Amino acid sequence: MVKICCIGAGYVGGPTMAVIALKCPSVEVAVVDISIPRINAWNSDQLPIYEPGLDDVVKQCRGKNLFFSTDVEKHVSEADIVFVSVNTPTKTRGLGAGKAADLTYWESAARMIADVSKSDKIVVEKSTVPVKTAEAIEKILTHNSKGINFQILSNPEFLAEGTAIQDLFKPDRVLIGGRETPEGLKAVKALKDVYAHWVPDERILTTNLWSAELSKLAANAFLAQRISSVNAMSALCEATGADVTQVSFAVGTDSRIGPKFLNASVGFGGSCFQKDILNLVYICECNGLPEVAEYWKQVIKINDYQKTRFVNRVVASMFNTVANKKVAILGFAFKKDTGDTRETPAIDVCKGLLGDKARLSIYDPQVTEDQIQRDLTMNKFDWDHPLHLQPMSPTTVKQVNVVWDAYEATKDAHAVCILTEWDEFKTLDFQKIYDNMQKPAFVFDGRNIINADKLREIGFIVYSIGKPLDAWLKDMPAGQKSNSTGGTPNTSRRPRGRPPGSKNKSKPPIIVTRDSPNALRAHVLEVSPGNDIVDNLAVYACRRSRGVCVLSGTGTIKNVTLRQPVAAPGGSVVTLHGQFKILFLSGTVLPPPVRRHVAILRKVRIQE
Repeated sequence: MVKICCIGAGYVGGPTMAVIALKCPSVEVAVVDISIPRINAWNSDQLPIYEPGLDDVVKQCRGKNLFFSTDVEKHVSEADIVFVSVNTPTKTRGLGAGKAADLTYWESAARMIADVSKSDKIVVEKSTVPVKTAEAIEKILTHNSKGINFQILSNPEFLAEGTAIQDLFKPDRVLIGGRETPEGLKAVKALKDVYAHWVPDERILTTNLWSAELSKLAANAFLAQRISSVNAMSALCEATGADVTQVSFAVGTDSRIGPKFLNASVGFGGSCFQKDILNLVYICECNGLPEVAEYWKQVIKINDYQKTRFVNRVVASMFNTVANKKVAILGFAFKKDTGDTRETPAIDVCKGLLGDKARLSIYDPQVTEDQIQRDLTMNKFDWDHPLHLQPMSPTTVKQVNVVWDAYEATKDAHAVCILTEWDEFKTLDFQKIYDNMQKPAFVFDGRNIINADKLREIGFIVYSIGKPLDAWLKDMPAGQKSNSTGGTPNTSRRPRGRPPGSKNKSKPPIIVTRDSPNALRAHVLEVSPGNDIVDNLAVYACRRSRGVCVLSGTGTIKNVTLRQPVAAPGGSVVTLHGQFKILFLSGTVLPPPVRRHVAILRKVRIQE
């Protein structure tokens, strides 16, 4: 019987070995790890990771030809094939900090394999590693081999969390890289024979070692690049009135491009994309390719920009402050159908809101409160400035409440931020949610999963990434650079009007008050040039049960300061820089509440 051992019982090692055991009844598979709690969980009914379908696979094989153990040395020494699936995080200090992969765990595993082995072995790289890692591991094994022969293979995983079991059952391809020597080719065939139990021969690809190692990094870089590309396009869509969903569909129908990974979102996350791209950047820099390194670095910069832009939109829309306002966070995992929070966009979004003193109520069906608190209180590592660690304030924990129900999370909230595309969020009773929220009620959809029009009919002010903006949201800043502490960026309103040289005259601010022309402590509604000013004004007043007053006057004004009512929670001041034409009106005033599409509002005109 062929014996396989996998070092590392994480998101890759556990599911991969479980499927191999299921598909190869004649192969004995052992998954080993030094973490006693993790192995105990694998041997229980509560597996340490959530993955659809994984429970059934493990239950069918565990105790038969699938074993989980902390006796690492025993199972490694007995194995014919040893998979190494240990963590390879980005280095946080020393040479290559912020970009290079930290191979400490890999080297430790290699030295242990060499130390305990009593027979020839095939050692398989399952972790994502830099190009030429196999060469370094080969040297460690050879110099400590005691006459034992080792063959190194690269067999990178191409799994997507949430669909890992499906990906393992029907893989697009299985890639095996090895030395192009008789011994290397023999080792490749041995591993190929394992996969041949269920994978068609044409889907098992063989290459040299270096090509296999680089292929994994390249695959993740290409996927992340597509996400950053569509997210960059989403910012342009918002600025121009285009719809990113329609643009993505039109682009994706091109057979040369295809539709996958073209969904705009708050940003990508997970354990691989950022880590692997930074690794790729470091490899390029080390090989004298700074232009190539800079190209791939932009993929991550756009991802950071998208998260910052989302936070800016939330803060700017809510009267330029979220201080002491309850914001419901729906979803914390980096994607649906997993409990993995590594590099999830939710961390940066939540930290940005916490930096502006928001109170967060977080709900995710698969992420524990302990995990959320750990993620939000851990030091923020700046990959672009690796010497700077950014600690969160100890008061962060007090501003965060983790709940186990979406309705509880949204109760009395000022806004809802959807950060993970869990299916259950699509079927929530948003009328119930609206009735129990503060008004105006905001929804910021970071995954474009809700029907924005239906929510607007209920009364929500809705922001969907890359979609045409509500009147309320127009002229809000698309995104500025975040501050150095990872908190909320300083948000400012841009001067109104067209660019210099435009033939169209700039439009002045419209003032919407609670009472009469004398109530000068005013709420502000800004309407972009080219939009229906009257309709925007009516909708604004209708939603907030307020009267309407448009102040009359002539001439120009400069650097106007507009104030919210003193009674407004967290009332703020907005200063508009530049020259503006004064609004002219015959003096129309409507007492509250104003009904939508009231005829008298049609008398409002702008002085051209």
